[in-house]
Formats: sequence, structure tokens, C-alpha cells
Amino acid sequence: MQTDNPDLVTVVGVGAGGWADLGRTPQEALLAAQVIFGSDRQLDLLPAEVAAERVAWPSPLLPALPDLLEAHAGRRRAVLASGDPMFHGIGATLVRLLGAARVRALPHPSSASLAAARLGWPLATTEVVSLVTADPAVLRRALNPGRRLLVLARDAGTPALVASLLTGCGYGEATVTVLEQLGGPAERVVAGTAASWEHPPGDPLAVLAVECGDGPRVAVVPGLQDDAYENDGQLTKREIRAVTLAALAPVPGALLWDVGAGSGSIGIEWMRSHPSCRAIAIESHSARAASIRRNASALGVPGLRVVEGAAPAALAGLPTPDTVFVGGGLTRDGVLDACLAALPPGGRLVANAVTLETEAVLAAAYGKLGGDLTRVAVNRASPVGGFTGWRPMMPVTIWSVTR
Repeated sequence: MQTDNPDLVTVVGVGAGGWADLGRTPQEALLAAQVIFGSDRQLDLLPAEVAAERVAWPSPLLPALPDLLEAHAGRRRAVLASGDPMFHGIGATLVRLLGAARVRALPHPSSASLAAARLGWPLATTEVVSLVTADPAVLRRALNPGRRLLVLARDAGTPALVASLLTGCGYGEATVTVLEQLGGPAERVVAGTAASWEHPPGDPLAVLAVECGDGPRVAVVPGLQDDAYENDGQLTKREIRAVTLAALAPVPGALLWDVGAGSGSIGIEWMRSHPSCRAIAIESHSARAASIRRNASALGVPGLRVVEGAAPAALAGLPTPDTVFVGGGLTRDGVLDACLAALPPGGRLVANAVTLETEAVLAAAYGKLGGDLTRVAVNRASPVGGFTGWRPMMPVTIWSVTR
């Protein structure tokens, strides 16, 4: 890669050890820079021999970033990042903004790598959860007995917040180890259990190592227990939900529209299938919309977007979906047509029906467009006097089609 390209932005990963821990190449890049961007803490790590103009990041950063870089166009620009710039860092943001050809990343070991090295944990099997910008509720998706997690802290209050969340989720006995200023002269480690966490706030530059121990089990495949959801009866039951998610066939990064979302179970389990899966729940009842938000947070996918309104009008202006699920509103004029029209070539639609009227809509669509039409009947065992018998649930017709 040509390093004399005036459009190039060099991103240098810096650890808590500062300048002395940098290799020759990143040191030379910073010495050659005419302007260096970074946080106040990172800029303070540079020695006086680095003569470049130093520009501290504004807050909030992302809206100001394009204009800030453009204001220094034509100069040799460098950016300081914590650890590995491409690991939950500014490097990935700059690549999205400028393109990979205009970004040169010079990584330092990430905080997760350093933490795994200190603890003797295999990084390949340890899940990393960043709370730097994310809602802390995302941690709930990763909790299960015996799991080891590395949590990237947002600030000095993160350890107490995580300890409280773990306790509220039934993991009060989880061990929490806070590793501060890893690799620097002020490195410090404190540990305790979630339920008895009493350590005062420490350094904001920290990684939390969580050993879950025993606690509630939450399945990682579709078909969570019905009582996992707050609902008013508008809930796709677990057996039907599992079949429906199989028909929807979530893949990493894909966007789902959950139309007539009810309790939000389909969109929630779609997002739980992979951290990069996205979903928008469209629900016309405000009380149910509020319930969807609570369910999403409780099950570790607070990024589920909720749109209050009735389809098809509420669909206008939404990002193009990869997949659409219609769980309600099929008999409303224009709903099915609008959902089909929104899909790109290769997009998939799945719709469920429980009434004769909605079955008629799906039968007509199947006759016109083909696809797969399936009827699923489920019986659950329940008491009959002193004995046990089968009690049928309402059968569900499922239509799926790929454009």
C-alpha cells in the first residue's frame, strides 16, 4: 500500500503502555504525520518529538467525523485508536466512511487479547461483548451456565452496572474480574462476585472478565419457552415459532420485517440467531409495542427497532428487508402486496394464518405465486380429571415464498 497517498488516513493502535510499546512502523507513521486525531488521553501518550498538530475528538464524534477529516484534507493524517483499530474501534468506522483503500491500520494487541493472555483464556472460544456504545442489555443474550465472557467497558461505572445486570438475570454468583489499563504501568486487577460487588469505580479503560457459573439456561435455537415473553395472548407459540423461524431461514446480517409483531417473538428470535441479524417490528397497538421493547431488552436484543403503526402505511420509508414475516393484518387491503413489493429479488416472505379469512388470503397467494403452503397442528398434554389427555391448539397455515 502506498503510504504517500495524500488521501490516506493512517490509524495507529496504541496500548496503555503508550509510545514505548509501539513498534518502529507505527512510531514512524506518527512522526511523519502532520495532524493526529485522538482522544485527550491518547494524545497525551505522545512524546514531544511528535511534532504534528494534535486534534482531540469532539463529542459526539460520528456526526462530526466527515467534516473534521475533510478540514485537514491534503495533509498527512493519523488517527490514534485503543489497541486494535479494527476490533470494535475507530478503524472500522473510518473504513465504512472512506473505504478500505484510503485507510491504513497499524494494530496493537486488542484489550481482549491482552485480557485473555492475563487470564489464560482461549480467545477463540470466549465471547467478546462491547458495551462501549451498546445498550448493556445486549449482555443478556450471551448469558448461559459455564460461559466465559469478555466485556469491553464504556466507563468507570460499567463494572457495577454489569454486576447488577448479572444478579438480576440470576447470575449473582458469577465471578467478575476487572482488568484496568492492561499493558500499562498502572495496570490493576480487581475481582468479586456479581451479587456482592462493592468495588468503587476505577479506571474507565477496562475489560471485564465474566465467568457465569450456574444460572438460568436460555436456548440459543428458536422456540424459547412461551413464558419468556410478556404478552397479552398475541404470541406465536413456541412450536409454531420454531417452524416459522426455520421457514424464515435467518442468515447473518439480514434484515427482517416482522409485520403485526404482537409480542415481538419472531423478530427477537431472528436477532438472537446471530449478533449481526437485524429486525424491525411493526405493531399498531401501542401497549404491545411497549411490550415488544421490554421483551427485546430482557432477551438481549435491545437493538430491535419498533415501528408503531398499521401496515401497509407504516412500511413506507423503512429500509429494504431481506425477509418479511407477516403475523397479523393479512386481511387488511394492500398489506401482503406491499410486503411482497418491498422485497428485493431473492427476498423471502413467510406469513402465518389461523382464521379461515386469512387462510383464504394465503391460498390465493399460493395459487398465484407458488411457494410452499404448510398446515401445522400441535397438541399439548394437559390434565383431564385425574388423567392426562391431548388438548389441540389452533392449527396454523404457513405460506413461504421466495421472489
